[in-house]
Amino acid sequence: MSNPSLIDRFGRHVDYIRISVTDRCDFRCVYCMAEEMSFVPRPQVLSLEEIELTAQAFVALGVKKIRLTGGEPLVRRGIVSLCQRLSALEGLDELVMTTNGSQLPKLAGALSGAGVKRLNISLDSLRADRFTALTRTGRLDQVVAGIDAACAAGFKRIKLNAVIMKGRNDDEVLDLVEFARERNLDISFIEEMPLGVIREHDREESYCSSEEVRDLIQQRYALLDSTLLTAGPSRYYQMADSASRIGFISPHSHNFCHACNRVRLTAEGRLLLCLGNEHSFDLRALLRAPGFAPAQLEPAIRKAMDLKPEKHEFDLSGEPQILRFMNMTGG
Repeated sequence: MSNPSLIDRFGRHVDYIRISVTDRCDFRCVYCMAEEMSFVPRPQVLSLEEIELTAQAFVALGVKKIRLTGGEPLVRRGIVSLCQRLSALEGLDELVMTTNGSQLPKLAGALSGAGVKRLNISLDSLRADRFTALTRTGRLDQVVAGIDAACAAGFKRIKLNAVIMKGRNDDEVLDLVEFARERNLDISFIEEMPLGVIREHDREESYCSSEEVRDLIQQRYALLDSTLLTAGPSRYYQMADSASRIGFISPHSHNFCHACNRVRLTAEGRLLLCLGNEHSFDLRALLRAPGFAPAQLEPAIRKAMDLKPEKHEFDLSGEPQILRFMNMTGG
């Protein structure tokens, strides 16, 4: 077709896809999943070859950025070879990844060598006991070692992600900023998203807005407006005395839907057109249909853009509208 771009009904150009390579994770973060989880049976998860085919189709349609997510993407067998193949796709500007950092001590160098340009690493606490409580199974020293390994591996940029919850870790905001500054890393503070039914805490009571986090930071540092624009939803600020940038992802307080340029592919092959809605297209059914040909993917993806809604509405009171957990969504 003469126009390779993906454009939805509201005139938004989609040039960014987040691909979940697995719903499995070695952590059980309290805001992401239940303590006892049932994962997708492995035969229902897209194969690496199916992921690569789908990525090729999206890049042919003008997608410039692919983010690999999970679950935890680094527990997926063959992930480094997949990165090598995806980073080589003609027309792709950037292959990036979001990880919990646990596997980076052994894989950071290989990922950088495979063409992953940037990493987002989750870090919600700098206190070992609290970190274990929030992740249920994680070890802070292992993740810090992973962050340091990533710093040494030569990535273009590394960003920390911190989900801030009142009464859980809001007293660590400045400590996390200092940790990022010491290593010249960026950091984004994220409002908790109400995906999946959890019983471990009350999301309405634990909700901490981006404005509240920003006020905490400005007790020590003046935040200056930044002209940085990324393909993601973060709004960034700078500090006069540091190269580190401070970002805020605010799905509740500052809905970013008007500029949404992304879609998500779940581990089981659902193309999600919106983080906060269930609008989706089953690409796995197409990939595994008798007589499937790769040429069928591009028109199917174009048609799926009509399902992309104008916006999402998150409500913290009562049961969540979206029953899938974050590990299924792919971030």
